[in-house]
Amino acid sequence: MPTPTNHPQHPTPEVLAPPLAHPAADARSITRIEVVADPVRDRCLLTTGLLSPRRLRAPDGVVRIALVAASALLLAGDHVEIQVVVSGPVKLDIIETAGTVAYAMRGGSARWDVTVELTDGAQLTWHGEPFVVSEGADVTRSMTVDLESGCTMAFRESLVFGRHGETGGTLRSSQRARLDGELLLAEDLDLSPTARPGWAILGDARCLDSVTALGRRLPDDPTTLQLEGPGSIIRRLVHDQHQSDLAQSWAALSKPDKISGCS
Repeated sequence: MPTPTNHPQHPTPEVLAPPLAHPAADARSITRIEVVADPVRDRCLLTTGLLSPRRLRAPDGVVRIALVAASALLLAGDHVEIQVVVSGPVKLDIIETAGTVAYAMRGGSARWDVTVELTDGAQLTWHGEPFVVSEGADVTRSMTVDLESGCTMAFRESLVFGRHGETGGTLRSSQRARLDGELLLAEDLDLSPTARPGWAILGDARCLDSVTALGRRLPDDPTTLQLEGPGSIIRRLVHDQHQSDLAQSWAALSKPDKISGCS
């Protein structure tokens, strides 16, 4: 479980034939979403990498972006890099249109790195679909968040180990969050097949489902981990992702907020 710093649904996707790698080995390109609040119309700059961001209809004061895979993912040699920058009193809502499968990599590996920067009262909600680590996959996944006071972020992450009948491959997960430059969250998880069955990690579960709030606290509850600063994490360990009850927690957390000054 994460250490507060100071010292501190869906069935598993079925895939018929996992590819070995992209034709161009070590494929890397940056997906970037940049939103700036504007009194007339919020400005939005989108850059396509291995994921393609597409703007959807949304209420006033909200910019809604769907992330769509631009090619088969996730293969040996892939490096998915997502940059999110939001400035001003506007809410960015990111949705993923489908889950991601990390295929068997035959001795190769892949990376999935996200950086987020929120300033001047920005808000971000990000609903991640299941991230499935197939047998033989080897993935490093990281998220780094920098936010100012008055900014908030909420994200849901569902990690699933193995498709039907599989044990699942290796995932190393790292999360860092800083509020006004001060460390808010630091977590490193070794979710390899030999480490994750430990009683303090996953035990006999094969899905780790999480809802995390940064820049604000969720209501106190025996199942909610409160960080030392303004932040909270709720987690469920289940055999199948659809058995998790975090959909209700997410719905309450991601309710639209009225943000003045945007249209």
